[in-house]
Amino acid sequence: MPLKMENLSILVAEDVQPMREIIVRILTELGVGQVYAAKNGRQAFQLFCRAEPDIVIADWHMPVEDGLELVQKIRTDPHSPNKLTPFILVTGYGSELRVGGARDKGITEYLVKPFSAEDLIKRITHVINAPRDFIDAEEYFGPDRRRRKGDFYDGDRKRETDLFEE
Repeated sequence: MPLKMENLSILVAEDVQPMREIIVRILTELGVGQVYAAKNGRQAFQLFCRAEPDIVIADWHMPVEDGLELVQKIRTDPHSPNKLTPFILVTGYGSELRVGGARDKGITEYLVKPFSAEDLIKRITHVINAPRDFIDAEEYFGPDRRRRKGDFYDGDRKRETDLFEE
C-alpha cells in the first residue's frame, strides 16, 4: 500500500544549508504535506514543540545543539509534545560504535551521508510501516534497540514471561 505522503509532516534539522535544502527538496518532491526546517537542535526543538511533526530528520553534528541532544530533548523534556516521534539521524559516520551509541540515545533510524533519495525514502517508509515498541527504563527511554526477536538470546532472563520458563 503506497504511503500518503501528503498527510505527513517532517522536521529537518541540518546546519549545512545546501544539505538542508536538498533534504527539504527531496521531501517536497515526494509529496510530503508539510516540511519544517531548522539549522540547529535548539531551533529544531522549538519548531518541534510548535508544529508537532510526524517524523524528525536531523544531522548529528550541528552547532548550538546537535542531533543527539535534540533526540534526548524530544524523548525526555517535559515540554516535548510527543516523546515517541520517529527520529532519523543523518551523519557522515557509519561505524558500528557510533551507530550503537546513537541508538542508545533514542534514535529510531540511522542514515549515513552521502545518501540517495531512495535511502531516505526507505528510512521514512520503515519508521511508518514498522514502528518499534518504546522502552521506558531507568536509564533509557526510546525505541526498542533490538531489531530481531528470536530464541538466540543466551543471557540472563529478566522478563516476566521468562520467570515461567523451565
